[in-house]
Amino acid sequence: MLAIQFGRFGGPEVLIPVELAAPVAGPGEVLLTVEAAGVNFADTHQVDGSYLTADALPFVPGSEVVGRTADGTRVLARVSGGYAEQVVAKESAVQPIPEDLGAAEALSLMMQGLTAWHLLRSAARLREGETVVVHSAAGGVGSLAVQLAREFGAGRVLAQVSTPAKERLVLGLGADAVITYPHGEKADVVLDAVGGELFDQALGSLASFGRLVSYGNAARSGFTPLDPARLNRLNAAVVGFWLRPALAAPGAVSGPLKELFGLVAEGRLKPVAGGSYPLAEARRAHEDLLARRTVGKIVLIPGA
Repeated sequence: MLAIQFGRFGGPEVLIPVELAAPVAGPGEVLLTVEAAGVNFADTHQVDGSYLTADALPFVPGSEVVGRTADGTRVLARVSGGYAEQVVAKESAVQPIPEDLGAAEALSLMMQGLTAWHLLRSAARLREGETVVVHSAAGGVGSLAVQLAREFGAGRVLAQVSTPAKERLVLGLGADAVITYPHGEKADVVLDAVGGELFDQALGSLASFGRLVSYGNAARSGFTPLDPARLNRLNAAVVGFWLRPALAAPGAVSGPLKELFGLVAEGRLKPVAGGSYPLAEARRAHEDLLARRTVGKIVLIPGA
């Protein structure tokens, strides 16, 4: 079968199409034929070796797929090695999905939807009427966080984006305004996956008892010094968030996913399908993602 693998850490150029033996499902597992594999920004960190945990090489990235079981059931699944034509998943990590739900829309609710949900509910502990700022608001996580913040009771939702087209997108999703730093409004919650200078600017914008939730380092800026005395003066908090261990908690997947699918079914949450790439062109997908040429959820399609 065709799969995408990297044998050394680096940029998108290390992603190589290879032929591998098809996986075999073991006890408690199910074999899936992949319809679409989700691409997440965390995948780029795995590829360049900056992810929070190191993976043994060679490695096939991909943590989520839409696929079909041997009996033809269409499912959404959390996996390892999803950039492939076939993959095995734990039976407990597989959820049937409707035939009329687009693959990109379904995949957006898995890692990115769960991230957005937990950022607001578990990490920031958003309260009614608070002001939320979402960095990278046109991306997969950000576009969902903008909508969920409103759904969860935020008083104002402010977005940070990089282009006029992305500004139009997030305003259409319900953001009250697009901001640049410095700006006049104080934020109760800031969701930041960029780090570096943007992190520092966001920290200075927090209201008293505000929370800045850091869940990524897209700027690849290295260590960001944080002075506890500054937090004292701001009367604010910095919260770190990593999805992988968060999902190990009881109910951390099934409950939030049920809520997310329900909101989509009711038309109150609109996942943004950003585009698809042939599986063999995973390198180009990563290049576009890193260059901020994408919005919403991008996917890889085997056989395209």
